[in-house]
Amino acid sequence: MWYFCDIFGRFWHSHLILLNLVGFFIAPVTSHPQCLDFKPPFRPEDELQFCVMYKYFGCCDYAKDQELMAKYYKIMDNFDYFGYANCAAYVQGLLCQECSPYAAHLFDAEDSSTPLRTIPGLCPDYCSAFLDRCESTLPLISDDPRVTELKHDKTQLCQYLQLDDPDYCYPHLLSNEHLTKNLGRVAEDPEGCLQLCLEEVANGLRNPLAMVHANDGTHRLFVAEQVGVVWVYLPNRSRLEKPFLNISEAVLTSHWEGDERGFLGLTLHPDFKYNGKLYVYYSIEIGFDERIRISEFHISAADMNVVDHTSERVILEVDEPASNHNGGQILFADDGYLYIFTGDGGMAGDPFGLFGNSQNKSALLGKVLRIDVNDNDKGPLYRIPPDNPFVHERGARPEVFAYGARNMWRCSVDRGDPVTREGKGRIFCGDVGQNKYEEIDIVEKGRNYGWRAKEGFSCYDKKLCANSSLDDVLPIYAYPHKMGKSVTGGYVYRGCEYPNLNGMYIFGDFMSGRLMSLRENQHTRQWDYKEICMGMGLTCAFPGLTNNYHPYIISFAEDEAGELYFLSTEIPSATSPSGVVYKVVDPSRRAPPRACHYDPLPVKVKGKTIKFQPKETLIGVELPNSRQEIPDSNDWLEELMRILDEPGLQTTLKPTTTTRAPRTTKSRKGRRRKQGRHRSDAAHQNGAVRLAGDEMGRADRGRVEIFAKGEWGTVCDDLWNTKNAEVVCRQLGYRHALKASKAAEFGEGSHLRILLDDVQCQGTEASLLDCQHAGVGNSNCAHYEDAGVICGNSFDNGH
Repeated sequence: MWYFCDIFGRFWHSHLILLNLVGFFIAPVTSHPQCLDFKPPFRPEDELQFCVMYKYFGCCDYAKDQELMAKYYKIMDNFDYFGYANCAAYVQGLLCQECSPYAAHLFDAEDSSTPLRTIPGLCPDYCSAFLDRCESTLPLISDDPRVTELKHDKTQLCQYLQLDDPDYCYPHLLSNEHLTKNLGRVAEDPEGCLQLCLEEVANGLRNPLAMVHANDGTHRLFVAEQVGVVWVYLPNRSRLEKPFLNISEAVLTSHWEGDERGFLGLTLHPDFKYNGKLYVYYSIEIGFDERIRISEFHISAADMNVVDHTSERVILEVDEPASNHNGGQILFADDGYLYIFTGDGGMAGDPFGLFGNSQNKSALLGKVLRIDVNDNDKGPLYRIPPDNPFVHERGARPEVFAYGARNMWRCSVDRGDPVTREGKGRIFCGDVGQNKYEEIDIVEKGRNYGWRAKEGFSCYDKKLCANSSLDDVLPIYAYPHKMGKSVTGGYVYRGCEYPNLNGMYIFGDFMSGRLMSLRENQHTRQWDYKEICMGMGLTCAFPGLTNNYHPYIISFAEDEAGELYFLSTEIPSATSPSGVVYKVVDPSRRAPPRACHYDPLPVKVKGKTIKFQPKETLIGVELPNSRQEIPDSNDWLEELMRILDEPGLQTTLKPTTTTRAPRTTKSRKGRRRKQGRHRSDAAHQNGAVRLAGDEMGRADRGRVEIFAKGEWGTVCDDLWNTKNAEVVCRQLGYRHALKASKAAEFGEGSHLRILLDDVQCQGTEASLLDCQHAGVGNSNCAHYEDAGVICGNSFDNGH
């Protein structure tokens, strides 16, 4: 068993495909509903009259059902009463398999290189009975010449009509409990993780952190990069060569990984179609001061796809005392007012003033602001909505709508249930935590969201937390840092294409790369959590879909039709062109054909367009004869390892992408990375380690110090465990790690930088740099969390 676990341990992060491989060996069948049009099944809008067995869920709408019924009567007109009585059920059953949720399997439509069957794949016993009674119907059902050629040899004909995969043969698949048990529901893995898929929409972007639509019928998408450039994407997914907006010279940002400054928010006015107004939120530097700026722009009168850069009007500026916690969301809610979400000013613990910026209603930081920018062409740039909650409170800024926010990163407005409109207008936000919890809030007028008194559901500032006048509202959900360290707020899905997702709030975490979901329980009014993982095996084996993504989830978005997307990158730097936009897809069920159809209004394009070229691929390995019998011994493990060692396999995998738990990097709440040259030190190699801090000077124990990028530094103990310690001890020549020490047991290395955080090793790596970690120099911890080890060559070495 240890050998089996070691195999998985060594390949997990860079070769997630192992799960697929093992699934081929040990799973008898994998549910994969798919129609002949290469899409998931659906519930017909109008009830079927002929193939009634699939009236609740299948691959036929009313028109297709009528077509099959006409074909049926045309066939049966050739038979007398006895022929009709004997064969009618057979003919109907065979024709209606085009409506089966597994039609693509039954007709071999999954593989485009094989011809489409004219008769669904039959189980041998059924085939034999069918030919005994109704062989004469074959020429009327099928025009396959091979069927005609073999009609006198029933054995060969039934072999020809069989499927390579016997689990899907008709009619036995109808009674296959594994295939039919949760048909039409979002698939879950054994741990309850929802299996969804993705469609790549755009790539080559530099930290894409916002995507909006104009709500003008054109279905264009506007994607903003952190450097201050916004691009227009047309409904056919081509990109206009000329940027929509380019204020990169004014935007304050850098190439440092994890820098939180830059172009942070974009929203178009609800009446953009008529007034051409848009609003942006970005970082600027004036002298030695940093600020956040909210500006208004107008569209160019000469080109609907370009902003008039001379039209900028600064609506609001707020001084930023630090370079982090800049917030950055800006949106219009259902009331038509502009909402601005600001961070608390940066640094740790909101140390500004007596109670911090967030609890100070006279400060604009750590707030949700609400202003009226309608009809502002003459007079003030913005007005205060008369029902803002603190308009009449002495000392409070009238712009404040809600307070007690730490660093709300990505908020959205719920469109409401498509039928009942329930939930419409709710504002959801992800609020990045300090050092323990991340939270999701529903923002309401006048409410206090707790920071810095509380972080999630727990107290952070105990004195302030105990204040009876706090009157804060608790988050709807909070999760600990073992799940992720920088929440990215998402959207409640209200699109048309995937009915199963309706009402599901989908969000993510920038640090861990997790995709997550919440759904409100209608009885308890509590929010139930489900993690989202990418579909394995055949789950995402639909044309154009993928099951892997770059791990740093920066933002979520909706298109004009309400479909859901997220934006992530491989390298979290504002200048790295590794950003991708993904559309979220439910492979288990879709809306009926034409139910979600729309005709985009024409877009007048004056420049060149760049055709979209997808780069992502589906993670999966096709094994020949994959359903072969499993050997009784452990020989299959050896065969598995042989397959993994084949050079061809390595080139098909993408270690920089993820289906579940990707590599992590610096959180948005982490401190700013210093600029400057690294010291060179020829005496040490990257990844070298040493032990320091033992009072007795013993060589086998101490604080772990690592050499990386030209300097020595310490390691944070956030995720420090014995696997990590094993790597260090083995590197120093010891056979065993006796203890992974935490909380600066061997003193604080405060004279050094913390170089590694969130280290997660399998135990076999050559150095800590080969393990998963947050990136050299990226950390969210302090020296009182410096990690250490106690090594030895035997387990009785004592400590």
